[in-house]
Amino acid sequence: QLQLVESGGGLVQPGGSLRLSCGASGFTLDYYAIGWFRQAPGKEREAVSCISRSGVSIDYADSMKGRFTISRDNAKNTVYLQMNSLKPEDSAIYSCAVRLYACSRRISEYDYWGQGTQVTVSS
Repeated sequence: QLQLVESGGGLVQPGGSLRLSCGASGFTLDYYAIGWFRQAPGKEREAVSCISRSGVSIDYADSMKGRFTISRDNAKNTVYLQMNSLKPEDSAIYSCAVRLYACSRRISEYDYWGQGTQVTVSS
């Protein structure tokens, strides 16, 4: 059974940090690029970042550059999203997805998705 499960979300104050995890089971992440996406209420889902099979990362949004960092640990079959200096506008459901073989900002091109984890930034 192929699964992606996000964890690490929660409530955090503005300026705080969270580290999201995306764990895979039933398949090996080594063969995939992994992307993080987010969707706030009433807004379209947007691409956050992606990391290639070779570990090269791509930041898709200027509003998140310098604050969010994607990484992967193939030994743990897990990808991470480190989020620093969080702002209220970062509040959203964050989802991970995998794609053969390269990164893309198009959500329709990803093969498997997790159900997402809620991130709420509020004082």
